[in-house]
Amino acid sequence: MAGAVDLSALKARSEAAARPQPASGGAERAGSSAFVIDVTEQTFQTDVLERSMQVPVVIDLWATWCGPCKQLSPVLERLAEAGNGAWILAKVDVDANPRIAQAFGVQSIPMVVAVVGGQPVDAFNGALPEPQVRQWIAALLDALRDRMPAIAQAEAGAGAVDEPVEEPEDPRFTAAEDALERGDYAAAEDAYQQILAVEPANEQAAAALSQVRFLARAESADPSAIARADAAPDDVDAQLAAADAEVATDRVEAAFSRLVATVARTAGDDRDRVREHLVGLFELFPADDPRVTASRRSLARALF
Repeated sequence: MAGAVDLSALKARSEAAARPQPASGGAERAGSSAFVIDVTEQTFQTDVLERSMQVPVVIDLWATWCGPCKQLSPVLERLAEAGNGAWILAKVDVDANPRIAQAFGVQSIPMVVAVVGGQPVDAFNGALPEPQVRQWIAALLDALRDRMPAIAQAEAGAGAVDEPVEEPEDPRFTAAEDALERGDYAAAEDAYQQILAVEPANEQAAAALSQVRFLARAESADPSAIARADAAPDDVDAQLAAADAEVATDRVEAAFSRLVATVARTAGDDRDRVREHLVGLFELFPADDPRVTASRRSLARALF
């Protein structure tokens, strides 16, 4: 089916599946840091209310035209970074987010509000000198430290923030990915199988192996297999080939439905072959893909 299938996305997914995924923390926007975030009306629930269940969130209500804001904001940002997560600074442009300003009854800016457990607990107006801002934050943390363990945990790590260390590449995965880049699916499959022989629970290798096996089948798949399978619903081999052709041409739901229906009308070894083939196709996609979750339910009904 040369020219009919773009395998580049599947190939990239296979290589990605072989690499450990970085741990994901809270969502950060461009220009933000872990401790200083830009907040909008759309993100207020997550970035302020939910975060305030763990540590205090200090909201800096400002505007681009506000001169005193330009004096206070850098002080708050510097102190938030030094705090190492004992508290979070949430910056709100009142012009762009008028509903937030209205909710806090803002009449003049800069205005700073501390939110804890989803509720405002303290505030001040105006560009206070840095020593007074430090004192205000220290009093806030002192009052909450016993109630919010994350404050002390963050303070214990202040000044000792580790730089992220890039993990060395696993040469076994590198060999498999190199084979995949060359289009040598047999060598890639063998490399992943060797990993699984030593580490049967290695999820990255298992996911990549499923991708590679499908890539090998899809590259030689025949689009006419779909018509042949439609004409011979009892031909199990035709149904499997047609499902591969459908997934390769991005007709994923059609492929899943075809194999679920085949499971429902077969028995014994044929049913097991079709079920295993379908499960292998599921593994080409994220577990929470709605097409996969829906088809897993349909498969369960067909089996039981």
